[in-house]
Amino acid sequence: MKICVLGAGKMGTWLTDALCLQHEVAVYDSNKERLRYVFNTQRLTTFEEIREFAPELLINCVTLKYTIQTFKEVLPYLPESCILSDIASVKTGFHEFYKSTGRRFVSTHPMFGPTFANLKDLSEHHAIIITESDHLGKAFFKDFFGSLKLNIHQYSFDEHDETIAYSLSIPFSSTLVFAACMKKQDAPGTTFRKHMDIAKGLLSEDDYLLTEILFNPYTVGQVEMIRKELKDLLELINARDTDGLLTFINRVRKNVEG
Repeated sequence: MKICVLGAGKMGTWLTDALCLQHEVAVYDSNKERLRYVFNTQRLTTFEEIREFAPELLINCVTLKYTIQTFKEVLPYLPESCILSDIASVKTGFHEFYKSTGRRFVSTHPMFGPTFANLKDLSEHHAIIITESDHLGKAFFKDFFGSLKLNIHQYSFDEHDETIAYSLSIPFSSTLVFAACMKKQDAPGTTFRKHMDIAKGLLSEDDYLLTEILFNPYTVGQVEMIRKELKDLLELINARDTDGLLTFINRVRKNVEG
């Protein structure tokens, strides 16, 4: 299949590398510097070059803030038969956009990032395919993700955003609060060091990725839950309520068992 990847960032570059051995792949980025270390694929810097390449599948990997805008800009340069695709971490507004184009589409979300994941072994990682997607597009990504041994899940657009708010917004928010309270430790404990490593990894991600996750419409409810639990914990600590704190700890322990 002829595939064009839009955006030579971390995920765009990874997708290009992962797809180029089995498919004819081109990667587009207006910033030529980003294309310097991209190999085994065509490197494109203009939409006219995309027209000449005539992709059968276009995977949009630009920052969420610009994803739909970039789709609109590139649409006139694509064959009518080209399937549109995104890997956005928040899907709000995407279903409406795709329907407005009248084109086939497939929306996915690889649930990992090159910063944290061991890209040589993705068997413990997950990927989501949106159920409203075109059946051929879904079949392509099922085969592709399956070849990488990813665990595949299918959710609707709304179910995806609810899932992301729970699985990413909670740890992102908690880690940011931890880092916000940080001060230099001369003798950090093991747990502190582990939290610090997570915080450093998170903060090495693209700033727009963090804002994408936290601006998910379902995030507010999850962060409110964190605030409630912190409030309850603080009250138990202030009251030195041993029985209450033990009850709290045991309830939390059950949440993480199994």
